[in-house]
Amino acid sequence: MKRIRVLVANQPRLIRELIMATIADQPDIELVGEVGKREDLADAVAQSRPDVLIVAIDEHENPVQCGFLLGRYPEMRILALAPEKNRALFYWAIVDIRSKPLESSEDGILNAMRQAAPVVGLARV
Repeated sequence: MKRIRVLVANQPRLIRELIMATIADQPDIELVGEVGKREDLADAVAQSRPDVLIVAIDEHENPVQCGFLLGRYPEMRILALAPEKNRALFYWAIVDIRSKPLESSEDGILNAMRQAAPVVGLARV
């Protein structure tokens, strides 16, 4: 049986401990780590590669970091909790694969590669 790998991050310590206690007895869930500081989150995700990331958000926080992380790890799911508001959000990415016919020639292939190349000066995730 494949276990669900969970990373708990940037919650107030008490909330992190409650979440970890809740999932500790679940045979199908494995805690792969905890992160207390927001600035350590990206590295922790890169190292542990969780299936689910549990993070805290507040009413003023724009979950930009969720979009950034899902751009890098689209297979991951993010559970964002706002305990003071009794609110939770679930984030995931959908990979949209597209295709189009190409001219089957040297020019057609070169043009397709040039259209797919990232714009110079913009970072590609």
